Amino acid sequence: MTLSHVASVERELWSPLRQHTQARIGLGRAGSGLPTHHRLELQAAHAAARDAVHSPFEPDVVAAALRGEPTVRVRSAAPDRLTYLQRPDLGRRLDPADRAHLPVGEWDVVFVVADGLSSRAVHEHGAAMVRATTALLPTAWQVAPVVLAEQARVALGDDVASAMGAAMVVVFVGERPGMSAADSLGAYLTYRPRPGITTDADRNCLSNIRPPLGLTYETAAGKLAGLMGRARELGATGVALKDDSDAQMLASDPA
Repeated sequence: MTLSHVASVERELWSPLRQHTQARIGLGRAGSGLPTHHRLELQAAHAAARDAVHSPFEPDVVAAALRGEPTVRVRSAAPDRLTYLQRPDLGRRLDPADRAHLPVGEWDVVFVVADGLSSRAVHEHGAAMVRATTALLPTAWQVAPVVLAEQARVALGDDVASAMGAAMVVVFVGERPGMSAADSLGAYLTYRPRPGITTDADRNCLSNIRPPLGLTYETAAGKLAGLMGRARELGATGVALKDDSDAQMLASDPA
């Protein structure tokens, strides 16, 4: 069997499987390494991931996409991007000067759009997720102005909600880029957060929001709004709150 025939058989074997995953499988060989085009694709993906981490957050982009919704801008205690990456603890705390400018009220929920580790994800999906989720909430809910947070990590939402008097917080944050996804958005829901005390076990997370390759806005917003409603009834999030929307959908559709 010739080498060209082996390569042809490998392509026929792996090609159908690659249609169902973004994982790099069955890439073939060129001598002892990868084929040139796959190597270039890998280098391009690595560059996109680095760009996502280091590109500056542009609050104006998100504010414009929110189409007139009231917003408040804050920064974390990390003064710059390098410090943010080296000191995760500072990204979890509000800049004291910005805390004083946050509006206080009896809010049911505050949405925080945070750059996290991918400003690209936030620019592309943050505003759309705020709008899609808000549209599914009961009209009686009091929704706080959207907080646009720079150099921020998930736990910064605890500080924001506590300062504003919000019962729960949803943090839309750019997730750590991978070699197949540099624009993935995460949504973290926390009920009655307590800065410095609340842990990840007290949160619910929806990950990989990035249509069309990940969760769509409609699916993610439906799951999130459902969790928010149950969190309010239960008085808790995290390990005490489970997303059973998929099971309910299967139960209602025998087919």
